[in-house]
Amino acid sequence: MVALSPFLEAVVEPGSGWISPQRMSGAMKLPMTDLAKIVHLHRNTLSRRPQSPEVQSRLGRVAKIIARAAAMIGGEANRAVIWFRFEPLPGFDHKTAAQLVAEGHADAVETYLDMLDDGVYA
Repeated sequence: MVALSPFLEAVVEPGSGWISPQRMSGAMKLPMTDLAKIVHLHRNTLSRRPQSPEVQSRLGRVAKIIARAAAMIGGEANRAVIWFRFEPLPGFDHKTAAQLVAEGHADAVETYLDMLDDGVYA
């Protein structure tokens, strides 16, 4: 059986197999309205249709980035959340990963993590 990262374990609704917007909001220590802004969805959509493919896709992208960042810093999900929300990324106008994702550039954040993983200092 494949084990989930600690961050993914924290955000998955027990027994359901889907990412809970409420759990994600709690794990990231931000209000649902801010999470909705990051994933480009209305907060009501997160609450009323949490299992929809669109909600799961967008939450999954953020969860993947945070889980990957956590793995790169020794599995510390809280530090990865702080990095995602507050650490300006060099080469991206000093925007944070959260700002880039909110602007539709999650792929750029993933590329940045690829570069760090490959040993390239960005």
